[in-house]
Amino acid sequence: MKKALILAKKANNKNEIPVGSVLIFKNKIISKGYNSSIYKHDPTAHAEIIALRRGGYILKNYRLLKTTLYVTLQPCLMCLGAIIHSRIYRLVYGANSYMFSNYINLLYKKKIKIKNNVFKIKCKNIIKNFFKNKRK
Repeated sequence: MKKALILAKKANNKNEIPVGSVLIFKNKIISKGYNSSIYKHDPTAHAEIIALRRGGYILKNYRLLKTTLYVTLQPCLMCLGAIIHSRIYRLVYGANSYMFSNYINLLYKKKIKIKNNVFKIKCKNIIKNFFKNKRK
């Protein structure tokens, strides 16, 4: 999660919503991403999607079996769909998202292991401060 937080800070520095993601396979980082929708002019350029795409390329498979995805913020509905289709083994995320908290049950039905509230305060604060500064 520490690496995902570093990536979230990179997104923040680029004026993107500060979310970072890291994909692990066999205890090694195989891909990572941070929100880049504004920079890339791409509504799908979320941290999770970027990490999953690169992970598929590295593993040469769209099925990311036996992988763990670390994300600083609970994934949105689009990212949840990608997570389900990629068949990751485990999702670990930091802060809960008030917008998408009801959708996380979709993953439980697909038998994806989930751990939440990892570095919760740090993950929550980076998002909270981003929007606080935006309102100024």
